[in-house]
Amino acid sequence: MITCLVLPCYKTRAHILDLLAKVGPEVNWIILVDDACPEGTGEYAISHISDSRLILVKHNKNKGVGAAVVSGFRRAIELDADCIVRIDSDGQMDPALIPRFLSPLNCGVADFAKGNRFWSPETLAGMPVTRLIGNAGLSFISKVSTGYWSLMDPNNGFFAIHAAVAQKLDLDKLESRYFFESDLLFRLNTIRAVGVDIPMYAVYEGETSNLSPLNSILEFFFKHIRNTIKRVVYNYFVRNFNVASLQMIIGMIFFWFGIIYGGFNWAYLSSQGMYASSGTVMLAALPVLLGFQLLLAALQQDINFEPKIPLHKLI
Repeated sequence: MITCLVLPCYKTRAHILDLLAKVGPEVNWIILVDDACPEGTGEYAISHISDSRLILVKHNKNKGVGAAVVSGFRRAIELDADCIVRIDSDGQMDPALIPRFLSPLNCGVADFAKGNRFWSPETLAGMPVTRLIGNAGLSFISKVSTGYWSLMDPNNGFFAIHAAVAQKLDLDKLESRYFFESDLLFRLNTIRAVGVDIPMYAVYEGETSNLSPLNSILEFFFKHIRNTIKRVVYNYFVRNFNVASLQMIIGMIFFWFGIIYGGFNWAYLSSQGMYASSGTVMLAALPVLLGFQLLLAALQQDINFEPKIPLHKLI
């Protein structure tokens, strides 16, 4: 099994050497993607460490962390990798965990594995409160937009994927900057890839994050809405049509009929100084309740629809 480690490099010169020294023999190639780093992190690492596994990929201009990872994926595929692991180069992720991430891929249990700092209270011990709240919010929104209801911590950069599955992705369509991780999960769901969470500790040693989870909830909100709509339409109205599809259609019709009918009658009767009859109230309330129940049932169907058969066994 050929394993490639992808390291996006941007302003991490102070951490890169210590990080590379910890990479174990399970990694065959280490791909450093220098995203036009002003510190020249990639070249600095190449010139200061004698390791035949090091490969440098340079961007002429800063394209974002997502674009850097995609460049690393492409290079790993060119090297005929079986598995591709991505970690950040800022020292917050321990390379000693790489075998743990490779295990479900090598055993055929999953197509990809990602880190989860929310696995237990102990693994959250080092996470600042603002990041904890922000990441928890992002995790819930991401469950809806990606369809991976059993996965948590979507912005975690510790990630391993089977190379055969990575080749099935349209890498050109992936977000190039900080929405990359969530967009990657969304696109993995569209090809029915199976994912698992790997428990890991949150490690913070005073590094300044380039991403504020609290701000990104607002920044990414509309992108999550976009991906949610795409996923639902594709999974339930293009590639498939099942009970959940009917529940969504009928549920939305009932729900919005009740809201609009009830709102219109409330406004009209209020302007006339009149009270609504019990029949009018029921005609508005009952469709809302029925519609809401149907939408909840569709949600449960969606949770059960999460991919379960590893894709790399079928391709």
